[in-house]
Amino acid sequence: MNSWLSAHRRACTGTFARLIRTPLASLFNIAVIGTALALPLGFYVVLANLQGLARDYSPQPQLSVFLAPDATAADARATGDRLKGRSGITASRFVPRAEALETLKSRTGLADIIAGLPGNPLPDAWVVTAAGADAPALDALRAEIRQWPKVAEVHVDSDWARRLDSLLALGRHAVLMLATALAFALVAVTFNTIRLQILTQRDEIEVAKLIGATDGWIRRPFLYFGAITGIAGGAAAWLMIWGALAVFNGRLQPLSALYGIPLQLNHLDGGDSAAALLFAAVLGWFGAWLSVRRHLGAYNPL
Repeated sequence: MNSWLSAHRRACTGTFARLIRTPLASLFNIAVIGTALALPLGFYVVLANLQGLARDYSPQPQLSVFLAPDATAADARATGDRLKGRSGITASRFVPRAEALETLKSRTGLADIIAGLPGNPLPDAWVVTAAGADAPALDALRAEIRQWPKVAEVHVDSDWARRLDSLLALGRHAVLMLATALAFALVAVTFNTIRLQILTQRDEIEVAKLIGATDGWIRRPFLYFGAITGIAGGAAAWLMIWGALAVFNGRLQPLSALYGIPLQLNHLDGGDSAAALLFAAVLGWFGAWLSVRRHLGAYNPL
């Protein structure tokens, strides 16, 4: 076990030494990987912030619960009690038919036409404020209330919630497609870098095989190189996004003052940052593994 750990430690320290010996090439390689990762990661950060802003500042969805024409005051109170006891509802307000008629007269300019009607055609209603803006949850709540006694119709304005969900889903798909494409680019960069290293160290590899070095021993430094450059590229991407957000948030301050709301884009939290670095390390390791598998087997000294 100690020898295995020592072998990995030597491979890791040797990889760091190789990176330090060629600082310019290493920095360019890390910058390319960081740029490739910064694009999808930056879009993900913007999408997450937009989703949070939409959740915090979008209007609360409301349902209009219209009672049956023959519903009595007791029926209206019973419906109100059920609404107050239902989870997922934050507020409810009773609108008597007389109040609804007066509001209609004042807002539509149809007072003369309404005055000529034989009676009040509007029903009693409850205006309900839902806790969440999820369109399927709103539809489920509407269907449930519609089955209650003395409830004639339930209207819910969930179109804006559906549009918001569709836009966010489209954004998530776009980020996924971009991340997939640039992940292939990262793997290709690592693959080519390791190929060049194998060609440069061809004589060393052949000598090592002649004296009995195993494929695992030869392969290990290249795999560490891919993983370390991947992590370094992920850290470079994180720093790029941090700098871009710092500049962008400064430009948002005048707009925030005009609208009176705190507009600020937040960076990745600790969990997402760790996941991004791990993803970059895995991609770098995978690109190195493909390159080693493809090119290292060509060196079989007699």
